[in-house]
Amino acid sequence: MPEPSPSPSPKRRGRLLRFGAACVVLSAVAGYVVVQYVTGGTGDPGCRVVSRGAGGAGGAGGATYEFTPEQAVNAATIAAVGTDRAMPERAVAIALATALQESGLRNLTHGDRDSLGLFQQRPSQGWGTEAQVTDPAYAASIFYKHLAKVRDYTELPLTVAAQRVQRSGYPEAYAKHEPDAVVLAAALTGTSAATLTCDGRARAVTATGPDAVRAALARDFGRDALREADADTEAGAEKTSATDTPVTETDGRTVTLPVSKDTIAGGRSVSECGWQLAHWAVANASALRIERVSYAGREWVAGNTDSQWRSTGSTSTEAAGTAGAGGAADSVRIVTAP
Repeated sequence: MPEPSPSPSPKRRGRLLRFGAACVVLSAVAGYVVVQYVTGGTGDPGCRVVSRGAGGAGGAGGATYEFTPEQAVNAATIAAVGTDRAMPERAVAIALATALQESGLRNLTHGDRDSLGLFQQRPSQGWGTEAQVTDPAYAASIFYKHLAKVRDYTELPLTVAAQRVQRSGYPEAYAKHEPDAVVLAAALTGTSAATLTCDGRARAVTATGPDAVRAALARDFGRDALREADADTEAGAEKTSATDTPVTETDGRTVTLPVSKDTIAGGRSVSECGWQLAHWAVANASALRIERVSYAGREWVAGNTDSQWRSTGSTSTEAAGTAGAGGAADSVRIVTAP
């Protein structure tokens, strides 16, 4: 019978305990890093999209995607740039799935070799300068420019279309993000109404108020599509635009975005255009200190415990998307914090 092994000395037991504790800490840190990369950042998700279920009601059997305010801003920019370039909803879903895989919808300042930004584009490969590829609006625009050159990309599997733009070493990686990207694209292009909410907790920002909202709208949707309502108004010209005349109300806190059939391109409906703008505002609520958004008889208010779009008691016509609650007909109303 073998002799029993001697018990480790107290000193050795202390070293083993410290080693074990270090392993636990390292495992926890590694797990945390992985989770943060996958989910796209620190803190609570803060935002969510709930797709419409079979019965047509949001959340009734629909898929849910939760994400951070940082991710929401970037996703809204990707969708807005796609709309500005007259790209279809499928293109927006492809772009969102690509950014989910490449960066977790974060504007990264690092990556493999010289890869940077939402799409991990490489300046050395002709995608633009470092400053350009880390500008979310530019990065999305150049992605769409390359995607538009892919023949029949709307008919291709999402991962194939994305790979033909990205030339990734992991060509099948984009496929796993398709369900989330489709849900996000539907909300952020406005085809799925009242499905994106955020808690709206304010972050440290350098610019607030209506001017900041207008600047962000111009950044994402394009300055030509969102020109100021100044010269035409002074000249007495008739305003017919859907999204090109952001109006600051006299309270100094409110931006009203008229939505009209006359200038909506690409066969989009008034409702789709309106809900895209409304969801864009909610996605930017934390960054721009937006406290209230209303459209089509629904209202979102920052800080609500359930962050839901609530009915304002408007008429059925307004609920169908032909008028904005609390503002002019066919308008999205954005109220910033004081």
